[in-house]
Amino acid sequence: MKKLYRLSFLIISFCTFAQVPQGISYQAIALNGSGSPVVSSNVRVRLSLLDNTATGTVLFSETHLKTTNPQGLFNLTIGQGTTVSGVFATINWGTNAKFLKVEMDATGGTTFVLVGTTQLLTVPYAMYAASVGSIAGNANINDEIVENKSTNFAFVDSSDYKVYAYSIALASWSSQAFNQFASPALVVSNGNFAFNDSSDNKIYVFNGKTGIWSSQPYNQFASPSISQSNGNFSFNDSSDNKIYTYTAKTGAWTSQSYNQFASPSTIVSNNNIAFNDSSDNKVYVYNALTGVWSSQAYNQFASPTITGSNGNFAFNDSSDNKIYIFNGKNGTWTSQSYNQFASPSITTSPTN
Repeated sequence: MKKLYRLSFLIISFCTFAQVPQGISYQAIALNGSGSPVVSSNVRVRLSLLDNTATGTVLFSETHLKTTNPQGLFNLTIGQGTTVSGVFATINWGTNAKFLKVEMDATGGTTFVLVGTTQLLTVPYAMYAASVGSIAGNANINDEIVENKSTNFAFVDSSDYKVYAYSIALASWSSQAFNQFASPALVVSNGNFAFNDSSDNKIYVFNGKTGIWSSQPYNQFASPSISQSNGNFSFNDSSDNKIYTYTAKTGAWTSQSYNQFASPSTIVSNNNIAFNDSSDNKVYVYNALTGVWSSQAYNQFASPTITGSNGNFAFNDSSDNKIYIFNGKNGTWTSQSYNQFASPSITTSPTN
């Protein structure tokens, strides 16, 4: 049975004049049991919106029959499928948390396999405005939005050797002890906190959404610095020759080894991380969407510089006369050859 192992969903804001558009854009990659994309095939997805908890009341459920592209990617609009139960237009987005339950039959049938349930942390602005209008009376929509913004807090207790963190969403404190000989400094990112216990040789991360601390040991002879992006963290264990990443979405650490003679620097772009292993002649990218590291080899006589933008990366293999692109949305590398007498520079154009 093929399953949908990696998911990406995109909640977009709508502009509206006469009425609220009833739909939420959703994008996903279908992978089989071996981790390979289910390409150019029909897949049937059942989506259910749950109220308040991951096991809450089903407010709305629907199915979609979609065809994946050559990378296993498909797109759909939640709210515009074949309705199983409920009415999408009557969902009150202004009260309680909302969760998305995803099930799929990768053969296109109706024998659905549970993929997972994820909290929707962002609600389409126009839909939220419509629901607030009915529950907030004369309240200003800007006030409602401001009230839903959040800030977490943390501090270091240097006498009791603990870092305390408070999650606004969970309304609770959590602490993490550290070695008495360490003097940790907090690194903050999107509601999460990280610090280095340089005496016990561990990096600790507090996840503001789950309220859980997690740690990653490193070699005692390394002196790592922590990088951050959108709640995710990374560091280089230069003694064990590994780059470690923490993904806030999954709460998990991953690592990628590199040649002992390389001294890579990481480039962070919109959750994704890239580095050049100049000894093995490979560029590695970690895709936070799929949770997978992937690499692209290049000519040993090239000395590429990595360019990153919006989770995508590019570099020039000037010896093989190719520009390589890593697509952060589908997790694949592509290349374009150019004339050997050209010396191109890569220009980026971010999109909204």
